[in-house]
Amino acid sequence: MGEIDKKALKETEIRTRYITPAIVRAGWDPNKNQVREEYSIAPGRIVVRGKLHARQAPMSADYVLFLKPGLPLAVVEAKDNNHSIGAGMQQAQGYADRLDVPFIFSSNGDGFVFHDRTVTAGEIERELTLDEFPSPEELHRRWLDWKGVAPEAAAKKIIEQDYYFHGKDLRYYQLQAVNRTVEAVARGQRRALLVMATGTGKTFTAFQIIWRLWKSRRAKRVLFLADRNILVDQTRVNDFKPFGTAMTKITNRKADPSFEIFLAIYQAITGTEDAENIYRNFSPDFFDLIVVDECHRGSARENAQWREVLDYFSGAVQVGLTATPKETTDTSNITYFGDPVFTYSLKQGIDDGYLAPYKVVRIDLDKDLQGWRPEDGQTDKHGELIEDRVYNQRDFDRNLVLEQRTRLVAKKVTQYLKESGDRFAKTIVFCQDVDHAERMRSALANENTDLIAKNRKYVMRITGDDAEGKAELDNFIDPESRYPVIATTSELMSTGVDAQTCKLIVLDQSIASMTKFKQIIGRGTRINEEHGKFYFTIMDFRKATELFADPDFDGGPVVVYSPGPDEPLVPPEDVDPADPRGSQDLPSNDPPIKTPDRRIKYLVGDVPVTLVAERVQYMGPDGKLITESLTDYTRKRIKDSYPTLDAFLNRWSHANSKRAIVAELQEQGVFFEALAEEVGKDFSPFDLVCHVAFDQPVLTRRQRADNVLATGYWAKYSSKAQATLKALLDKYADEGFEPDHDASVLKIRPFIDIGTPMEIVVEFGGKAGFDSAVEELEHQLYSTAS
Repeated sequence: MGEIDKKALKETEIRTRYITPAIVRAGWDPNKNQVREEYSIAPGRIVVRGKLHARQAPMSADYVLFLKPGLPLAVVEAKDNNHSIGAGMQQAQGYADRLDVPFIFSSNGDGFVFHDRTVTAGEIERELTLDEFPSPEELHRRWLDWKGVAPEAAAKKIIEQDYYFHGKDLRYYQLQAVNRTVEAVARGQRRALLVMATGTGKTFTAFQIIWRLWKSRRAKRVLFLADRNILVDQTRVNDFKPFGTAMTKITNRKADPSFEIFLAIYQAITGTEDAENIYRNFSPDFFDLIVVDECHRGSARENAQWREVLDYFSGAVQVGLTATPKETTDTSNITYFGDPVFTYSLKQGIDDGYLAPYKVVRIDLDKDLQGWRPEDGQTDKHGELIEDRVYNQRDFDRNLVLEQRTRLVAKKVTQYLKESGDRFAKTIVFCQDVDHAERMRSALANENTDLIAKNRKYVMRITGDDAEGKAELDNFIDPESRYPVIATTSELMSTGVDAQTCKLIVLDQSIASMTKFKQIIGRGTRINEEHGKFYFTIMDFRKATELFADPDFDGGPVVVYSPGPDEPLVPPEDVDPADPRGSQDLPSNDPPIKTPDRRIKYLVGDVPVTLVAERVQYMGPDGKLITESLTDYTRKRIKDSYPTLDAFLNRWSHANSKRAIVAELQEQGVFFEALAEEVGKDFSPFDLVCHVAFDQPVLTRRQRADNVLATGYWAKYSSKAQATLKALLDKYADEGFEPDHDASVLKIRPFIDIGTPMEIVVEFGGKAGFDSAVEELEHQLYSTAS
């Protein structure tokens, strides 16, 4: 046999013949999971247009090399031999950034380009032969040196401690979060803050951190603190279950010191009296590690509770977990825990495809924009004289109720659910307070009488003061439970509610706190493919989504506490003066409201409220909200790839597969199904592109097929060949099937009625003749752009 022509080999063959053997020869053992091929990094961002969604291409590395499972060391990117040896380097570096590894390789089968991020002087990048690939021992030694850990140091045992693997792999960012935290502790850091967006698995990440520190005996006794019983209970039976009999939950103000893993809520171990502070039953050095879940949360008093516990156990390593660091003039997670050791934002989660993207429906009502002033001497429904001033959006449902406004909001929410085609889409309506939530429940019930008649729990108020509503919370978040469908709430459901199938979040609550805004948005960010949840919609009646434009929305948190020369470094724990109720809304510029002693709100029923504007915004590729039509968006996406009509026609005419071009455009966010709904269902992707992007007139698929039939160009073929070409045209006109060079179509009807695939191909003089005939047929179909 002659020598193999590398240039003729596909990338997979280059990997199998040259790259994998070189890695294995260097001592990397695939049987020990040291070599992971096609390693999945991210599933691919979900792009939404109209009612349709599609995932962009998933992200995976050709090879990731591990010291052991969970501890990645290197990335190897392969290309076929028609590329240069270093062609994959930049792509591999992007993967290495996500995996937090220092060693990066690119290869085309001739050798490797090795990029070593541990190098601080001299050559950071050099070429290696296939026989010079470094061994696991060499990269391990360099990796330890990069981490600043001596081979004989005690820290080595900690940072190399095994993960708990049992049927659930960690995502790349979870590995980063765990590894960075464990390394920080191994190096002697006493406090650490992890910032991870809602829905990204903070509790599972916390479990792995605790497991590795516990198994390495760096932390023999651990306290996990949360502020809600449901969170502790869920944690105990789910993510923390592997701790088994070593774990206990502190209840009834009793704590058995014989356990090693303790779960508790602040309220169970602290109180106003010393006798209630049962954490003092433990010695200050009892716990080696304390993890505070959702450490941003709570009022000043609750913050004082977890801070009080941490101060008492000051010798323990303390780790804070949060989706939304609280950085105000009064409260700071960062001042206490330090800068985050790891951050994974909502934007990153959406970009990777781990979190659901969103579209925003902004609705402006006339009284919200213009305000409302009562007539001289006007009274409300209860005969109460309404104070003479202009009431604005912040007043509505706090100080003054416009009943027709509530009805209009309920009407628009119901209209959206009907138009979406899914009236059973789980929906949370955030209201100003409990009273507003009850009125909204009633208004929504009146708008959905048909469904309420079938089940009264179609709409439920779920607030902290209503036992029956609270009892339905578990049913609301259960993907298998149909009812309740719509939940009206004020504060109860803004945090800690894992509503995997929530598809609509309605904001009829004034929100100025970034912390609270992120928490509310987090109710919709989980993906549940089994139940068709790929994205969610935010319906905003209060301009709350203007916070998306805030540069701090997904940026790094900034401490704004500025202590004076004689002030403590830890921010004071006073309640936010802007809002004593703890919602942290910005102070209003309105004059002080003189609330009558006998009433809290004015109730007005006869003031009409009308819709002024409604618009739909989508999250763009850069993470910013964009307001544009489907055709505008499509035009931009197409012109990113094909700036001119000639560029598109040239690519189309020379492509062996038209379907490949369509697939490429779909990956870039062009939704042909949605476009066909808007422009016309009888047009091919070719005509849709030409019309929408380049303003060309369109022909239906049937018109194009009839034009080809009228030419009679195929008289030169046999009757069987002509019948085959006619069948291809019919499939194109009726089903949109592009007549690509794929003979497998000949295995289905109506082609099998003409003859076997082999018989049909022979009618064209062989496979080359068949391909030539199909190419000519395509040319006839698309000979002009109109």
